[in-house]
Amino acid sequence: MSNWLLPESLADVLPAEARRIEELRRYLLDLYRTYGFEQVAPPIAEYLESLQAVSGTKLNLRTTKVVDQLSGRTMGIRADITPQVARIDAHLLNRQTVTRLCYCGSVLHARPQGLLADRELLQIGAEIFGYAGVEADIEIIHLALASVARAGVKNARLDLNVPAIGSAIIQMDPVLVSHTENIFDLLSAKDIPGLIELHRQLGSTQTQSLKALLDLCALYGDAQAVLTKARATLPNEAAISAALDQLQALVEALNGHQLTVDLADMGGSSSYHTGVVFCIYADGWHDALVRGGRYDGIGKMYGRERPATGFSMDLRKLSAGLPAPKAVFAIRAPWGVDDALQAKLDSLRESGEVVIQMLPDQSPVVDEFIIDRELVSIDGQWQVRPL
Repeated sequence: MSNWLLPESLADVLPAEARRIEELRRYLLDLYRTYGFEQVAPPIAEYLESLQAVSGTKLNLRTTKVVDQLSGRTMGIRADITPQVARIDAHLLNRQTVTRLCYCGSVLHARPQGLLADRELLQIGAEIFGYAGVEADIEIIHLALASVARAGVKNARLDLNVPAIGSAIIQMDPVLVSHTENIFDLLSAKDIPGLIELHRQLGSTQTQSLKALLDLCALYGDAQAVLTKARATLPNEAAISAALDQLQALVEALNGHQLTVDLADMGGSSSYHTGVVFCIYADGWHDALVRGGRYDGIGKMYGRERPATGFSMDLRKLSAGLPAPKAVFAIRAPWGVDDALQAKLDSLRESGEVVIQMLPDQSPVVDEFIIDRELVSIDGQWQVRPL
């Protein structure tokens, strides 16, 4: 094997793409600051007990384990930053008021989450802690939509769901409860034969729960039409009615956006979500660009229970679906160390110009830059002239 080959589903990012990803990072973090979000930066690795405090989730299987050479304890390389931010809110900041936090950092998945997925993501996101009302969900969704719009994504589509509806149906049948994660996967794939077969294998005799799960698979599309049909077909349970009321409030507040509801799509849920979840889709990306939702109580694992809602996305995925980044115009300058030349170089760079000082015998070929001007000495003065 060649020693320069990378592990499967890991890839280098080359100059033009890396520049655009960094520009997106700066732009979005600046956007979040205008909304009042404070930036935090958790470490890329923690002791496994801390990273896996949200137990029983798929997140635990995504975490890469390593041994800490100082303590001998097992550490994990984070697969999601959201639980870390919840720990900071609950354990370090310890505020009683509403807290808005944002972040951006690399995460590593032990296995890719799909055929076209990478294992390393550059995750950026925003979270609101300390407010249980639907108003926080509305603000987070508006910010998520603003994020993709400002990045240049056209015709973004918002998809909503409340996994509590599926959970309430599963709770109706005690036989199904221990298989919730498997059932959520089948619902997300709208695998009706799989749901029927699982129901048969488990020996459940409650046909109402199976019918309700199968009904969920058909409840997707126009938001108002889905909500109307759901109230007519799903069991008249308090938890289901409350979840549908919550969805109704969100749909009304988000009027004007391209909005759908898919009551079977549990793919937006990261297992720790407790309320509404949402995904943002757009042409050019095979999977959701943004995933988010409400995850009340996650801070309890870190010593203090707080309501919370937020979203995250992968900047590398976002950048990959955008038009190819344009080359930057630059100025070519000769090699030299005299004071007048250095002063001119400093002045041009401080004004925002890209100035490439050519080393002796260097070829002026640079992929990411278009050299359209040059710095020359005319009558003892350094001046820029077009090529």
